[in-house]
Amino acid sequence: MFRKKYFRKVVLFLAAACLSLGSFAAVSHAEEDILTFSKETDFPVKKEYLPKSSIVIDGNTGQVLWSDQPDLQWSPASIAKVMTLYLAFEAMEQGKFTLDTTITANEKYQSISQIYALSNNNITAGVEYPMRELFSMMVVPSSNVATLMVANLVSDNDEAAFIKKMNDKAAELGMTNTTYYNCSGAQVSAFDGYYAPKDIDPNGDNKSTARDLAILTYHLIKNYPEVLTFTNEPVVTTMKNTPHAETFETYNYSLPGAKYGYDGVDGLKTGSSPSGGFNYIATAKKGKQRLIEVVLGVGDWSDQEGEYERHVAGNAILDHVFSTYEYKKLLPKGKHTVNEETIDLEKDFYGLVKKSSTPDFKLNDGQLTLASEYGQVSEKIAAPSVAYQITKKLPLTRKPQEKTKKKIKSQKKDSHYLLSLLLTVLGVVALILSQTLKRPVIEVRRRSVSKRRGTALTRVLTVLGFGLFLAALGILLFL
Repeated sequence: MFRKKYFRKVVLFLAAACLSLGSFAAVSHAEEDILTFSKETDFPVKKEYLPKSSIVIDGNTGQVLWSDQPDLQWSPASIAKVMTLYLAFEAMEQGKFTLDTTITANEKYQSISQIYALSNNNITAGVEYPMRELFSMMVVPSSNVATLMVANLVSDNDEAAFIKKMNDKAAELGMTNTTYYNCSGAQVSAFDGYYAPKDIDPNGDNKSTARDLAILTYHLIKNYPEVLTFTNEPVVTTMKNTPHAETFETYNYSLPGAKYGYDGVDGLKTGSSPSGGFNYIATAKKGKQRLIEVVLGVGDWSDQEGEYERHVAGNAILDHVFSTYEYKKLLPKGKHTVNEETIDLEKDFYGLVKKSSTPDFKLNDGQLTLASEYGQVSEKIAAPSVAYQITKKLPLTRKPQEKTKKKIKSQKKDSHYLLSLLLTVLGVVALILSQTLKRPVIEVRRRSVSKRRGTALTRVLTVLGFGLFLAALGILLFL
């Protein structure tokens, strides 16, 4: 009766699960996660402002820590300026110019700065603008004219060559789903003819992915960490102590001191457009943990609340990752058994792992690496590793508990054999003793002393029987 009743319940449960399977399949696991864990933070995310795509990586190693649709192609809008920044810092590294190099503004730049539809700042013809000031204008008010001025300096005023350089650099870095049509995120057609790179589609819209933008930011910070000095202030004044000074509040509302300030955020860039909605790259550091986050497609251009809500979502994801992972020593220098190999590590091995988890490792060509859950953001970014030497090839190892059990079993077996041997020896001794008592018994019979005869015979039979018993017991125990 119980079995029949239990079986009926199981069948009903499976039927209900099958009927509701379609509705489960339509829900994104990551969506549910964000909506759930964000309620436990100071940044509850609203369903209508969920990012279309997002990723968080370890800024030190390129290890992926969180992702949701990271390879969805999207319009990054003004985040395209990050590639222009990268190429400018690379040109400085090559000695082409310095932060103190100035660009003298011309009439074209002044006209571009007055196009209302573009994000800009005031540029005056004839004024010399140092590169360090133009960088701040690019990053904080997201100035399109300042970006074009920088791009033209890098490319010697060959606008099409600069766009080619952007795409070549993207390919070199492993940004496999990125295409650039302009240097700033605004379509060429929006510049009223003042910006017209040859053979470039004027209506072309830049495309990238959260993964690709994380790869770009990883290399930017790794190679040119000084870029963060231009991105870490909520309020910036450019061209100080000149008639052309301007003060700007950052669009990065996650910077400490801004509207949605999050402890540890120190950059990097926002972007928004009718085709891309509201996008955001964040860099954040707590202790030895450096995170890079990309959030794309928050809200809709028709609803300007997305400008703020991208930071709510971004902060919630950052908070989740910071609270989930910890940076610690995974293996100290010295000997260890890893994947059934005895190895000798050359130095301590550190990594970022989920709290209260047991890390797994890979051994390959003398290098030990962390077997992370989501892998690296790019195959061109190698996982951190430490060299090792194999000291001994191990056979299949038994667990310590199994070895202990075997040892105890062996000891019991030895005691068993010892007892059987002892009993057998005693039995033989008893048999020998019974033989020595036979003669007195025969002599007693001849003398017809009945009382003594009975007693002696009983004694002999008793010893003989006892000896046979002991000998037989000892042999049985041995077997």
